Amino acid sequence: MPTSSASTTDSTKSSSSSGGVQSLERAFDLLERMADAGGEVGLSELSASSGLPLPTIHRLMRTLVVCGYVRQQPNRRYALGPRLIRLGESASRLLGTWARPYLARLVEETGETANMALLDGDEIVYVAQVPSKHSMRMFTEVGRRVLPHSTGVGKALLADLPAEEVRALLSRTGMPAATEKTITTPDGFLAALAEVRDLGYAVDDNEQEIGVRCLAVSVPNSPTAAAISISGPAGRVTESATERIVPVLQQVAAELSEALANTGG
Repeated sequence: MPTSSASTTDSTKSSSSSGGVQSLERAFDLLERMADAGGEVGLSELSASSGLPLPTIHRLMRTLVVCGYVRQQPNRRYALGPRLIRLGESASRLLGTWARPYLARLVEETGETANMALLDGDEIVYVAQVPSKHSMRMFTEVGRRVLPHSTGVGKALLADLPAEEVRALLSRTGMPAATEKTITTPDGFLAALAEVRDLGYAVDDNEQEIGVRCLAVSVPNSPTAAAISISGPAGRVTESATERIVPVLQQVAAELSEALANTGG
């Protein structure tokens, strides 16, 4: 997931060249920096990372607090506020809407059900699906939440995180076995993530549901961590089918990434 790195000078140039409002651009930049820092920061940290003077940051943060997008903690640090949840939920729904034509193409080219999922906190949430045209097909309800360790999209989304972050997540969620093939140890899961990095795609081989195989890839440079996948009966999503399907998945993910990057015009 990309991090915020725009400097004050870059922000000024962006405002002057695009006709934007500098204070608005700075406020959004601060929100993104807070998200990159885990959701809670101090003013001095924001000043150091953004290059903005403390009085400017304080003024912007007070406005964001009044609007409900930021809240001040008892320790005087600032945290992302609850009004952002509503925006995020609406944006997630729209993200699924934007993705549907790309998922439809996956279905046409692979014959299997196509999904899009996001990493939301410690869980995977499915935000879009286009079903296969086969009479025997996989179905995952949009909005369904699952733990990442037993899914292809979960592996794809966690593959590039530092090992200590993955271990911390697994310690919070636990690793219950959905099937006899579910990976249930942190070391085993980290080894699977290393394989994802080597291969360029993730596999759920009967780990979430017996008889079902899923292939997944992350969407590069997505504004929030996202992955797309296909899922189908293990008898159809075979090793030979994998060789055909994975390049299609990777190409569609790249095109979706480009489309998302261009939504701001």
